[in-house]
Amino acid sequence: MKISSRFRSIAAAVIAAASISFAGSAHADSGTIRFAVYKAAFFVGGSGGEGTLTFHGRRYPISIGGISGGLAFGASKTYFQGRVSHIRSARDVSGVYGAAGGGGAVVKGAQVILMTNDKGAQLELTGRQIGLQINVDLSGLAITVK
Repeated sequence: MKISSRFRSIAAAVIAAASISFAGSAHADSGTIRFAVYKAAFFVGGSGGEGTLTFHGRRYPISIGGISGGLAFGASKTYFQGRVSHIRSARDVSGVYGAAGGGGAVVKGAQVILMTNDKGAQLELTGRQIGLQINVDLSGLAITVK
């Protein structure tokens, strides 16, 4: 059975494109992140905090800021820790992350969140919340690597 040269060219182009795609993602790396966020809300809320990104054995200080709107009441402090993936450098973590979610805590609670920024950095976080906060809101979070 003969394979046409046109088919071979198309197959070679598809394989080359797939190889480039896999090579690009193979260079992406991951690190760990931990930070504390203070949040206060009465319909419209604000949050801020700081923490540390660990990437390739080096620690980078980070700052956190954000706003939220929707049904939100109370004040809380949440300690987050987790993994950041799909990054090539520590600076890739800087950016605006968005998430829609709901949760609640009275004194203590648990949070789990997955968010992505415009550079493709993905945060997989778990958290422990202290305080009184009830929320069903759309939140934004900005992370800056110092």
